[in-house]
Amino acid sequence: MHGVRVGDAWCCADCGWRYGDAPDPDLPLPRIDVVYYIRYDDRVKIGTSWRPRQRLASIRHQELLAFERGDRSVEQQRHREFATVREGGEWFTLTPELRAHIAALRREGDPWLLYARWLSRTLRGLDDSR
Repeated sequence: MHGVRVGDAWCCADCGWRYGDAPDPDLPLPRIDVVYYIRYDDRVKIGTSWRPRQRLASIRHQELLAFERGDRSVEQQRHREFATVREGGEWFTLTPELRAHIAALRREGDPWLLYARWLSRTLRGLDDSR
């Protein structure tokens, strides 16, 4: 993350929050739906959650590969897109095509930093994904 000077304060260049500011902890956080890609051996689970920390903590996996902003409709679209390599349920074989898709998502940045940016932008009313 990079900072910029705004007046007499330092702010995050990505989300605009002033350094040291934080959302009111008594207020609920906004809902941010993500499609997640997690790896276990040579398999990838493509799932969705609006609470990714809790969700990923409950699934056995070796690595979080990527997040994509989206809800169940995006998840279902990805399931159709990679249907030929589905192993069962939401698990898919990690093929070159699936690797390329994940690599494209990774170019956006680290999954947790992306999630934090989406959350921050939504809290500031700058969410342009809707």
